[in-house]
Amino acid sequence: MAFSKISLAAVSLAVLTAGCSSTRFSSMNEQPAPLQAAPSGSVTSSTTLPPPASPTTPTDPAAFPTAPGAGTQVAAAGPDPAAAAAPDLTTANVAGVWSASVAGQSCRVATPQTKFGSGYRAGPLRCPAPVDGVKSWNVAGKQLSLYDESGSVVATLYSSGEGKFNGQTATGLPISLSR
Repeated sequence: MAFSKISLAAVSLAVLTAGCSSTRFSSMNEQPAPLQAAPSGSVTSSTTLPPPASPTTPTDPAAFPTAPGAGTQVAAAGPDPAAAAAPDLTTANVAGVWSASVAGQSCRVATPQTKFGSGYRAGPLRCPAPVDGVKSWNVAGKQLSLYDESGSVVATLYSSGEGKFNGQTATGLPISLSR
């Protein structure tokens, strides 16, 4: 056993001294050679002319076709008329886990009573956009609002009965929550 300890110490000493004689770090104090200057060209300016009008390019606004649905009346997006009769909400009415339907797609939304910013933390579970970005919720009167990380409203809902909310997202998609 003594022979192996001595030979191990000798080999270690040989490796250590061999590493000290290396020249691979000797160039660390040298400055790199300067780079050659990039060639510079001259910049010229000229007046550009507009492209010539092709015979197929209409210049008269009346030549464009009428947009589809241009004469169709669209109702303004607002709260459900039943929202006026909805009861005032409390955080206890909203806290819990909800089954959500966003434009026909199902998911879950957790609404615990954990304070978060000016409202309460929210957790969408496998929800489609834009509800997948919901980070918090709050109630004000008859309205339940869902917010994203920056505090922008993602969706607004109103109670439509015991354990049910209906509304729409900020992008106009229908959304409902139910227990």
